[in-house]
Amino acid sequence: MSETDIFLRSLKDFLTPKMLKISLIPLIVTMIFLYILFFAAADFGITALQETAQASQNGEEIVIDESAPFYFVWATYLIVFLFKYSFTSYIAGFLLYTVGTIIVLKISVLLTIVVIGFLTPIILNKIHKRHYSHLTLHGHGTLLSPLWVLLKSSLMMILLFILFIPLYFIPLLNIIAFSLPFYYFFHKLLNYDVSSTILSQEEFKVIYQEEAGKVRLRTLLLYFISMIPFITLFTAVFYIIYLGHGYFIKLEQMYKLDIPDSNIDEDVVKEEIKELEQRKQISNS
Repeated sequence: MSETDIFLRSLKDFLTPKMLKISLIPLIVTMIFLYILFFAAADFGITALQETAQASQNGEEIVIDESAPFYFVWATYLIVFLFKYSFTSYIAGFLLYTVGTIIVLKISVLLTIVVIGFLTPIILNKIHKRHYSHLTLHGHGTLLSPLWVLLKSSLMMILLFILFIPLYFIPLLNIIAFSLPFYYFFHKLLNYDVSSTILSQEEFKVIYQEEAGKVRLRTLLLYFISMIPFITLFTAVFYIIYLGHGYFIKLEQMYKLDIPDSNIDEDVVKEEIKELEQRKQISNS
């Protein structure tokens, strides 16, 4: 099956009433969280910073409470400097709104990916029953595994943001440097959620070794789609379906199953995986 066929099949599954109902869950949860986050940020001084900027423009004396959190003090000093002159005030206002909008969009994508992780087993079970009931699922991981992947991916994303700081001042290159950490998080969570629901660890190692490039291209395509403002709030379910079809089809090809309702014994699975690995080692040598 070609990549176009997989995409069209995924789109057809996504547009079914059941999947459209599920797609409302990440939309509602993310919007509520962003709503709470907005008012929490307001409580931490957005209004005060706006008043400081206005006072700076009017030439009034600014009194800064040094006992306030360090980030608030630094932000206040920065705003006082930027809004002191009309030219820098215009640039600062433009950058604040632009960067703020981008950050909100990125946060909405990350939140939606986290939320959809909890719905992944439900989505893939429906796809399994509809198209691949002749396959037996051998999901791996524990209840804490997704939380560990989430924590590890988050820390790695933050580390990448820090490492790429020098690149943020280079035009065009800064766009790539700013997007890579987000894509890393996006790819890791989506790929783990889908693969751990469908495949055993042995199956995943064999399939991902051969399909790593295709999987990255799929998640990259989905990441570009997610860059359309707020579209991820509606289409996150499609991401799971699309990646799920890719893994289901590869699993089907691995065992060459054409008979519905057939079951795979766990020992047979391991033996066939070992044979596949041995064949690959022989071909490489």
